[in-house]
Amino acid sequence: MKKEDNSLTASMEDYLEMIFRLSQSTGFVRIHELSEALSVQPPSATRMVQKLSELGLIKYEKYGYIMLEEDGKSVGAMLLKRHNTIEALLKILGVSQHEILSETEKAEHTLSGDTVRLIEEFIGFVRENPDVAIRYDAFRERGGEQAAGKEISQAP
Repeated sequence: MKKEDNSLTASMEDYLEMIFRLSQSTGFVRIHELSEALSVQPPSATRMVQKLSELGLIKYEKYGYIMLEEDGKSVGAMLLKRHNTIEALLKILGVSQHEILSETEKAEHTLSGDTVRLIEEFIGFVRENPDVAIRYDAFRERGGEQAAGKEISQAP
């Protein structure tokens, strides 16, 4: 996504999602908290926060608090929901715990809203039908990758 058409880059989304996460309890975040949470230097965080402020998503004054505007809150909530949805799917699929965050980060900026909604439906289906998850785990334990690979390569 490009800034010119008023949409957010992947990096902007990461910052906004983290600002949303960190501000849920207090209503605000400080630059040092944000930079620590994202493992970036404070000057880098400051530059991005200024960009998000220019877009009207947050309020920020130099050396002050970062607070979400109403649009920032709704976009932040959507970004966190998308992140949690993808993470939940990857857990169901059996992605290892140490890879889950990096894999979620890779996927969340590339999937469309419609795809994320379908993933939400699938997760809901699996939760309502726990036997599906149990059967999937058993399939994986039997070497399901090999069986699935044969089926996929033989598909028309």
